Amino acid sequence: MSAPSNPVVSFYETHPISEQQILDALRARGIALDRVTEDTLQEFDQDHYGGVPALRALAQAAGIRAEHHVLDVCSGLGGPARWLAHTIGCRVTGLDFTESRHRGAVSLTRLARLDDRVSFRHGDALQMPFDDAAFDVVMSEEAFAHIPDKPRLIAQCVRVTKPGGAIAFTDIVHRGELDDETRARLEQGMTFTQIESVAGYRRLLEANGCAIETADDLSDQWTQILQQRLQMYRSLRDSTIARLGVAHFERYDRAYGHFVGLYSQRVLGGVRIVARKRQRLS
Repeated sequence: MSAPSNPVVSFYETHPISEQQILDALRARGIALDRVTEDTLQEFDQDHYGGVPALRALAQAAGIRAEHHVLDVCSGLGGPARWLAHTIGCRVTGLDFTESRHRGAVSLTRLARLDDRVSFRHGDALQMPFDDAAFDVVMSEEAFAHIPDKPRLIAQCVRVTKPGGAIAFTDIVHRGELDDETRARLEQGMTFTQIESVAGYRRLLEANGCAIETADDLSDQWTQILQQRLQMYRSLRDSTIARLGVAHFERYDRAYGHFVGLYSQRVLGGVRIVARKRQRLS
């Protein structure tokens, strides 16, 4: 069980996008919950930068196929896991640290009738509850910045990947050194406990026996996406205030506005990395 006082858990417990917000959005469109499918749900549950097109690009880069078993690290409400299973036909396991996110993922997956191919575990990415070499592909989207111990995180990702399998993820990266004030504001406002660089991820993956296949710079694309997301979150002002209060909305708005500004200033960027775990000689 994750501690309620954990900053990342608290951040996602009060995130503007929640299971309830998704259900309300479906009802507002006149979609009966007993008629929900992945085709209708994917418009509301892809809470990552770039939505379905970005997920499709990551899946293609990783070479995910129907016969694969995929692990989605920090799977949130399960949108990417459901899309992969529905579109590609693979099995997907999601792992998330926030219990309410885990419960929401299970509930929404059952609603979309995909629980025969998609399952979720509540657990810590730094102590993955899986056997060695359990998955063909390990993936994640914009979540690693929340995790403080990058060497241990990458070692865990590689450990549970089969030899020859892929580790594929997108993440927030810094494009130079971050000053102490900026780091403190990002940790306090966005719970980004450690933001890595592209070079840092390369070193960690190579040190754990992986070969880098691609490292695509997404910074310019994400700058536009994040500006749009800031406006989207602001459009949810009334529902956020009704659920969490004015003070929370204003605090989140300041934190997210600062975060987006760092992209415009080219302090932060985005990357899509695909690495391949080397085959080990017996």
